[in-house]
Amino acid sequence: MDEIAETEAANAAAARAEIDAADEAYDRFVMDNLKRNYAGHYIHGMLGMTGFRLVNTPTFVPAFLNSLGASDAVVGLGLSLQQLGSIVSPIVGAAQMEHRKKILPISIALGSAMRVQILGLALAGWFLTGSWALAAALFFLFLLGLFQGPQRVAFQFLLAKVIPIRLRGRLQAFRNITGGLIAATLSYFAGNWLVAHHVLGNGYATTFLIAFILTSLGLTALNILMREPEPPSVRPRVAFRERLKDFPELIRGDKGFAWFMVARSFAMGVRVGQPFYFLFAASVLGLSSNGDPHAFGATLAILSFAYMIADTVTNLIWGYLSDHGGFKSTFVIAMALNLVAVAALLVAHSMPVFVIAFFCLGAANSGYQMSSTNIVIEFGHRHDVPMRMALSNTAEGLMGSLAPLLGGVLAEIWGYPAAFVVAMVSVAVSLVVLVWKVDEPRHRTAST
Repeated sequence: MDEIAETEAANAAAARAEIDAADEAYDRFVMDNLKRNYAGHYIHGMLGMTGFRLVNTPTFVPAFLNSLGASDAVVGLGLSLQQLGSIVSPIVGAAQMEHRKKILPISIALGSAMRVQILGLALAGWFLTGSWALAAALFFLFLLGLFQGPQRVAFQFLLAKVIPIRLRGRLQAFRNITGGLIAATLSYFAGNWLVAHHVLGNGYATTFLIAFILTSLGLTALNILMREPEPPSVRPRVAFRERLKDFPELIRGDKGFAWFMVARSFAMGVRVGQPFYFLFAASVLGLSSNGDPHAFGATLAILSFAYMIADTVTNLIWGYLSDHGGFKSTFVIAMALNLVAVAALLVAHSMPVFVIAFFCLGAANSGYQMSSTNIVIEFGHRHDVPMRMALSNTAEGLMGSLAPLLGGVLAEIWGYPAAFVVAMVSVAVSLVVLVWKVDEPRHRTAST
C-alpha cells in the first residue's frame, strides 16, 4: 500500500510539474513577444477604433438616418437593429473559440465582416435614395451588430492572452488617446466639410468610406504583427447545446459576475436617449438636416468633436484608475458622469452647454467601454473568458436592442426629454447595483 501511495504521489507531483512547466513556457512566450503584440494591439485599436467611433458616436448615424427621411421611431429602430444583431451571436461565437488554441484567424474573419458593413453604409448613401437607402442602411446596421458581437469576444480574448493585466489599462488608454485625436479631428472635418459641402455627392457616405479604410488598415496591422501563444490547456470541444447547460452554473458560481451582468444591462439603458442627443440639440438650436447645411454641418462637427475629444483626453485618467484601483471604480465613476451629462443635456439651451454635455457623454462612454469589457476577464478561470464575455455582451446587447426602440417610441409620442429621463433612471439603477452588489475581482484575487 505504501508503494502504491508513493507511486500515486509521484505521478501527481509529475503532473503538477508538467502543468507548471507548460504555464511557465506560456508566460515566457507572452513576455518574449510582448513588444510586438503590444504594437499590434495598439495600432489595431488606434486605427480600428478611430473608424468605429465615427459610426458609433451618437451623431453621424442618427443624422444620416434622419437625412434619409427617417422618423424618430425609425432612427431608434436603426440603433436597435444594430444591437439586436449582437444578442445571440456572442454566445455562438464564443462556443466556436473556447476550444481553439489559436483564435486569430477567426478574429480576422469577424473583423473583416464588420468592416464590409461600414462600406455597405457608404454605398447605400451614394447609390440609393429614399426608402431603398433607408432599408439598406438598417440592414447593414443589423449585420454590423451581428458580427460585432462575436468580434468583441474574440479581440478581448486575444488581448487577455497576450497582454498582462497590469498593462491593459494603459495600453487601451494610449491607443484611445491617439485614435481619439484622429477621430476627433476627422469628425470635425467630416461634419464641417464632408457633410456641409456634400463631398462626393453624400458627405455621410464619404465619412463611412474613411471609417472603412481606417478600420481595415488597423486590422491588417494586427494580422501582420500578432504572435498568438498556444495555451497549456483549453476547454474540450462539446456540442453547443451541451455548453448551454453550463450557463446557469457560470452565473451562479460567481455572484459578483452575476450582479455585474445586471449592472451592465441597466447601464445600456442610456441607449434609450442616445440616438437623439444630437437631434435634440439641433432642434433646440433651431437646426435641421433639411435647413442650412453649413450651420447644421458645423453643429454636427462641434458636438462630435466635443464627444470624441473627451474620449481622448480622459483615457489616461480611466487607464490610471483602472490599473491602480480596478475596473469597477472606473465603471462607477463613468455611470455617475453619465447621469450628470444627460441632466445637463436636458437643461441646455445654448451651444456652450451642449458642448459641455457632449464632452461629459464622451468621457462617460470612454470609461464605460474600458471598464465594462476588461473587468469580465478578471472573473473566474481563463478557460471561461470567451463564454463570460459572450454572456455579458449578450445581456448588454438585449438591453441595447430594446433601449433605442423604446427611446424612439417615447420621443415620437412625448418628445426627447421623456427618453432622456428613462435613460437616467436606468443608469441610476446600474450605479446602485455596482456600488452595493458588485465586488472588485482584482481585490478578491489579491486576497486569495
